[in-house]
Amino acid sequence: MTTKEELLKQLKEGVINYNEEQVKEAASKAIELGYPALEMIMDGLAAGMEVVGELYERNEYFVPEVLMCADALYAGLDILRPHVPKQESGVVAQVVIGSVQGDVHDIGKNLVKMMFDVAGWQVHDLGRDVPLEKFVEEQLRTDAEVVAMSAMMTTTMLGMKKVIKMIKEKNPNVAIMLGGAPVTKDVAKLFGADGYAESAGNAVQEAIKMIARLREMQQTKAAN
Repeated sequence: MTTKEELLKQLKEGVINYNEEQVKEAASKAIELGYPALEMIMDGLAAGMEVVGELYERNEYFVPEVLMCADALYAGLDILRPHVPKQESGVVAQVVIGSVQGDVHDIGKNLVKMMFDVAGWQVHDLGRDVPLEKFVEEQLRTDAEVVAMSAMMTTTMLGMKKVIKMIKEKNPNVAIMLGGAPVTKDVAKLFGADGYAESAGNAVQEAIKMIARLREMQQTKAAN
């Protein structure tokens, strides 16, 4: 019998080596043997995609490889996700995500989007080169708890500050997360963001923490 550890390894390596067949086989086997689908997704598929993100950052993988890895990840997700118990996969929250105006880089943003997908969030992806007011409109339309913006150039990064101001004026209870090469924790703080994701892997955890902090603040305000 194939152990859970072996299947997790096959899923993870299948994503890293963009081997779609291996991923499908391991995912189907995991279901057949009754292993928890959510664990297979998080510790297998998502763990593999984190490594892919690191390889991309180190210039060992390029866009074509990342896209093939993503195909392998989604092939596994298609098989595993229907088997995640409903209360675990109930939509956790909503996130509006996009690369800011003037920025056509979207590979990092897509990795983050994938992680939100994997974690069962409802993702409203605006794509790249997104007009600043579009973030505001989409947040108001969807009432998403989190807005995640990415910038890969210092010139476009400044647009983030404007978006944060516009969103917070309309709705102070939205958690805003920034990411991208020129963005640091200090920059995020300076711009008035609620959080910063240094990698795709920690974006979801960071978003969950931000929502928790916002809810605490709302409760404190309500109590006073």
